[in-house]
Amino acid sequence: MEFADVVMKRRAVRRFEEGGVDRGVIERIARLAQRTPSAGFSQGQRLIVVREPEQRRQVAQIYGEDPDDELSGPWISECAAQFIPCVSEEIYHRRYQEADKIDEEGREIDWPIPYWWVDIGATMQNVMLAAVAEGLGCGFAGGPAESIAELKAHLAIPDEFWPIGVMPVGKPLRDVRSPSLKRGWVPFEDFARWERW
Repeated sequence: MEFADVVMKRRAVRRFEEGGVDRGVIERIARLAQRTPSAGFSQGQRLIVVREPEQRRQVAQIYGEDPDDELSGPWISECAAQFIPCVSEEIYHRRYQEADKIDEEGREIDWPIPYWWVDIGATMQNVMLAAVAEGLGCGFAGGPAESIAELKAHLAIPDEFWPIGVMPVGKPLRDVRSPSLKRGWVPFEDFARWERW
């Protein structure tokens, strides 16, 4: 599939076949997710890949999945795998306290932007695009602070890492399109500015 086709086919999928995807395919997606940029090559991003059905159901419960919801159903648990992207701000700080990154006074930079959030977003985009390139779909479920804390405990995520949410991946089923799509895309001329705003 051409890259432009992969990008144009990507959408948030909210219904999947249960299982049915080889571990090798899931691993290829995970390997491509690792190939994202990170500030100072800090590599503070990590993935947890959940394939076991009962474990997927428990993760979905933590994120408030309602299997009886007629709009979405069990879309977080019924998939081939859940990708849970995690990021550590501390890894970035440690990297930027190393000799090649400190300033003349030996200090870490003053972070104008929390680039760890940018980098984990790139990891997530790679998961989405790699899934489409494999003929699969991908969704995303975020959650409240309580869900994050419960997920960290359930999956034994180290204190310094923060899970961003759950990305179900699998063979897509027909689902109800989000009503938000009626908003349409912002005109390209409003999105892309040339030379200056």
